[in-house]
Amino acid sequence: MEIKETFLQGLKVLSPKVHGDARGFFMESFHAKTFARIDLPQLFVQDNHSRSAHGVTRGLHYQRRHGQGKLVRVVAGAVFDVAVDLRSGSPTFGRWFGTVLSEENHLMMYIPEGFAHGFQVISENADFLYKCTDFYDPDDEGGILWNDPQIGIDWPIKEGIVSEKDRANLLLSQTPREKLPTVFP
Repeated sequence: MEIKETFLQGLKVLSPKVHGDARGFFMESFHAKTFARIDLPQLFVQDNHSRSAHGVTRGLHYQRRHGQGKLVRVVAGAVFDVAVDLRSGSPTFGRWFGTVLSEENHLMMYIPEGFAHGFQVISENADFLYKCTDFYDPDDEGGILWNDPQIGIDWPIKEGIVSEKDRANLLLSQTPREKLPTVFP
């Protein structure tokens, strides 16, 4: 597995070895010994799967006290996947990183605790899978507005299809510090 470090501490893009032939392909999407060797979590407690149509934009979501590290990938279609550093005290607080995850490139991204996460579907449909290091806690959930101009994410689709809940998220500058994640290594 190849690992690309990003400028956001702890955020990594993973490129698994894909073995393919005329029958199809095989790849390991998770292997505890490999993850231990590259200093990533080996314990995930929840797996999630979402399917979304073209233009759907989900996020930017996080949990404050029960932060979720996430291992994300796409098994059908393609998304533009984004993580925003919300860790208090981080030198890259408020900065974002995005990359295309698709069924063709097999890339995965590891998003540590303390980041907001979102994605936008750039194919006709997309099946998005992610493993979490902690359980979803609706009472601990937070969100930042997906198109916050201060963050300045360069979304491929400028007018995404966004849920009512996500449209109600505040700008980062309007979010009280006590409502943001509390972790920073």
